[in-house]
Amino acid sequence: MGNAVIKFLRGDCNLSIPPDEPQSLGPHGVTKATVGLSALAQDLFNFDITSQVPEGLSRHVVSSKKAQAIWYKKLLQAWKESKPPPKTPEEAASLVIRTLKQTQNADIEGLLAFYGLPSPQIPAETSSASSSLPEGVKFKLHTLPVDARAVVDGDGLSVYVDTKDPRESASVPLEIHEAAIARSSARAAKNYSEADALHKTIINAGYRVIKGPNNEQILAKKYRIRLRGIDAPEGPMPYGKEAKDELVKLIQGKKLEIHAYGQDKYDRCVGDVYCDGVFVQEQLLKRGCAWHYVTHEQRPEFSKWEKAARNARRGLWALPDPEEPWKWRKDRGNGAWRAANVPVQVH
Repeated sequence: MGNAVIKFLRGDCNLSIPPDEPQSLGPHGVTKATVGLSALAQDLFNFDITSQVPEGLSRHVVSSKKAQAIWYKKLLQAWKESKPPPKTPEEAASLVIRTLKQTQNADIEGLLAFYGLPSPQIPAETSSASSSLPEGVKFKLHTLPVDARAVVDGDGLSVYVDTKDPRESASVPLEIHEAAIARSSARAAKNYSEADALHKTIINAGYRVIKGPNNEQILAKKYRIRLRGIDAPEGPMPYGKEAKDELVKLIQGKKLEIHAYGQDKYDRCVGDVYCDGVFVQEQLLKRGCAWHYVTHEQRPEFSKWEKAARNARRGLWALPDPEEPWKWRKDRGNGAWRAANVPVQVH
């Protein structure tokens, strides 16, 4: 089945899925209708393998999951039979409308909006989904459970996001899907050396295949995260290990919600981190594990949380003369020190 699906997507559809974009303006996590076209192709790819409709669609249509599965079965067949298949957002929208002409208008409009595809009521380049984000937040990440080994220090970690997530599904390169399918086949044939080589290719592209709770194989995208607004002691500094251990205690084995504000000069995603509804930066400041990084963050509550820990002499504030990490890094050549201390890969 894998080769047929790859041919369907790459050969017959001739689509090139665009790279990941920093903002997600549409319900499916897309910013342009051309990306929405690729997202639809990707979801049809997934449906052909799993018979599962995309997560989040039910929030934009009125019919049941059973009805949605019928739509995707019809759309998959119509796409395969198209000569040629849709290559523009307008052609994809037309195929949806023709194929689902017996479906109520609310569902068709919701489906088109889900992918940012044009309709008489929904322009291709507009959406209101971004208005629900907090001010300054460009997008949200919902991670897989965090491995303790992915925590770099008290304010940095690596996380993985399932590529079935609506925001991710539109941007996974087809060659990565091919490699994941080929790896699965190699493992089934007990050709582990080939499977390992394919996984290395996947990892080098910023992805990883992770074992899920039911031993399923999950293709996930890697993000390096810098916790916004705090600066914890570096590993070799006094209280560096303790700060890292506190972060591990807060997040190990748990799924995180990350509000991303952008990237720093080290290509890390800078964001607020939440775990089971708990604001992680708040906990680290209150426990005396970090400084309020006032150069990059002016929220007054951060200063209040740090001051409370100072007054109580909690954590690093029990040290006789704690040194600010930004000064410590500067004394050692910040850029050179960072380059020599990149996060290790998590296996």
